[in-house]
Amino acid sequence: MNRNFRYSLLLGLGLSMGLSSCQDLDIAPTDRPTDATFWTQPADAANVLATAYENLYNSEYFFFNEVLSDNAFNVSDVNGSNSRNIAQGAYGTNQQRITNEWGYHYTGIRKSNVLLAHIDEIPSIDAGLKARYIGEARALRAFHYFQLLTWYGDVPLVTTEIGVTEAQQVTRTPRAQVLDFVLKELDEAAAALPVNTAYAVADRGRFTKGAALALKARVLLYESRWAEVTTLTEQLMSGAVGTYSLFPSYTGVFAPSNEGNNEVMLDLQYLVPTRTHSEQRLFIPRTEGKLITAIAPTQELVNDYIMANGQAISEVGSGYSEETPYAGRDPRFGATIVHDGYVWRRPDGSTITIRTVPGTGDNSVDRSDASPTGYYSAKYFDPTADANLNSGLNLILIRYADVLLMHAEAKNEQNQLTAADWDRTIGVLRRRAGFTAAGALNFPAGSQESLRSIVRRERRTELAMEGLRIFDIRRWRTAETVLTGYVHGIKAGSSGVDNGYLRVDQRTFDPSRHYLWPVPQRERDINPNLSQNPGW
Repeated sequence: MNRNFRYSLLLGLGLSMGLSSCQDLDIAPTDRPTDATFWTQPADAANVLATAYENLYNSEYFFFNEVLSDNAFNVSDVNGSNSRNIAQGAYGTNQQRITNEWGYHYTGIRKSNVLLAHIDEIPSIDAGLKARYIGEARALRAFHYFQLLTWYGDVPLVTTEIGVTEAQQVTRTPRAQVLDFVLKELDEAAAALPVNTAYAVADRGRFTKGAALALKARVLLYESRWAEVTTLTEQLMSGAVGTYSLFPSYTGVFAPSNEGNNEVMLDLQYLVPTRTHSEQRLFIPRTEGKLITAIAPTQELVNDYIMANGQAISEVGSGYSEETPYAGRDPRFGATIVHDGYVWRRPDGSTITIRTVPGTGDNSVDRSDASPTGYYSAKYFDPTADANLNSGLNLILIRYADVLLMHAEAKNEQNQLTAADWDRTIGVLRRRAGFTAAGALNFPAGSQESLRSIVRRERRTELAMEGLRIFDIRRWRTAETVLTGYVHGIKAGSSGVDNGYLRVDQRTFDPSRHYLWPVPQRERDINPNLSQNPGW
């Protein structure tokens, strides 16, 4: 890993917003860089690009996206920038997450625009390196616009470096136009970027040709442009645009010792002590994290893990028993979810049995600061974190497993999913996970609708606690179903309401307004030219 690339802070001076702020003054400042003095050598472009990567995504958003979905619950109204309120449907135009995410992505866009506006001023930069830097900046910018159009719909499309006055006058660009821009940017970025194997180890974490095209495939997936998705996933699976494969161990994909493995296509780079994230304090067992549990997996997620024989727990003959609910389940379940009776391995090699049923100790649901659902998360626990649980574990934004899932979904939506397609996508994912039963590995011939349910469940369990579920239920238009009603925890009683499963929260999703977040009121106060989304 290139520690300098990942953590350069030369632009901590505020250059991302301020390089042109002195352009109207008669006298250039002498205490900080300006446009005239900064863009003189290739390292200047490298440093600007490094700060753009630091702004690629946010660890809080990555983890708390699960709370926005039906995968997890947060008991606090504060943690995760009010994520619980958003999940409940009880939010408005000043909600912290909604306001901050808008600004976060436009800060990232600004950083890319600054580099693209000034890189030509560097006389000595190698032409190949310059082309690559431009490709990376355009891919980063496309990523930000993809996030913005997904959450907010129409957003201002700003592709040049602009000043404060101009920024206060922009209007929202139609979503379709922003989408077209994102797709074209990713095409042109991919054309300029090297494949993953052409990068030196020191440059891991940068956008590659494969990462740009995988991101494009995700954009198209969210738009239900199925044929275009399969065209790209075929390219990615063929090895024509990079060398990618599944890591042999599902658990190992997320281990610190395996960072940068061939399954990782795009990730957020971290390193203790320079750049860390600390959210694991909020999702691991209370005795291990020692803080309130703010990201608690739900019973609804647990119920979607199939049995080792390939059957859903509700199917006759699955072997599922409420008396031993965690036995004989999908091997990925134990790699992801901590449940009652789970044997937790501590960083020093010792173990502790986690008990979550009422009356069993510090991790049980009846502790006010413990998981209210009776579940914790194991995925992304970093045993190498420091004493305060600050972690340097990279967070994966796109992995090759997702490409396989995108391929399977797009094939089925075209009513083209075959046994051969299954075997090279979901089949290989399940073999990697540790399934051995023929019922789990063989193609489940059935209708397009029945296969759709299987493919969607597979996507949920393979990618659980990775921040993607909220985007899936929004694009499938199932959010009003799965985010309306009660969120449940473990069974803590023998009968009664909900068959004894704990009700931990009640949610509402209004399809007439909640499929788009509101434009933050703060932005509209600054710029009255910004219109508002319907219902807000």
